Amino acid sequence: MGGTVVRAPYLTALIVLVSACGSPSGPSTIGGGTWGGDHVTLTVGTSSHLEFDCAHGDIPNPLTVDRGTISATGTFVREYGGPIRSDESLDIHPALYAGTVSGTSMQLSVKLADSGDLLGPFSLVRGAVGRVAKCL
Repeated sequence: MGGTVVRAPYLTALIVLVSACGSPSGPSTIGGGTWGGDHVTLTVGTSSHLEFDCAHGDIPNPLTVDRGTISATGTFVREYGGPIRSDESLDIHPALYAGTVSGTSMQLSVKLADSGDLLGPFSLVRGAVGRVAKCL
C-alpha cells in the first residue's frame, strides 16, 4: 500500500495542538515596532503613528490584522512647508487605513473619509527605516 497510517488519537492530538497555537485566520494585534518604506514610516504600539511626505496620521487603537488584512480608522493631517501660525487650524481628516500584511511586508493605503481621496498604496517592511521627505 505504501502510505502512512495516522491513528485517530494521534490525529486528534495534532488538531488540538494546532488549535492551541492560535489560528492564522483570526484577528491578532500587530506587535510594536517600526515599519518603513518609500514616503512612509509607521510606528506601531498601543496606538500607531505614521509620517508621510508632507503629512502625518494617527490610529488611536491597537493595529490588528485579520486573515492578512488591516482595516483601521484614524486621522490624517496634511502639512505644508514653512511656519504655522499660532491661530491656524490643522488640515485634519478622518481616515481609513487599509491594506495587507504577509510576513514582514505590508501594503497600506489611506482613504480620507470626508473627501474620498485615496493615497497609496505604500509598501512597508517591518524593521525598515522609512524614506520620508518632509515639506520645507
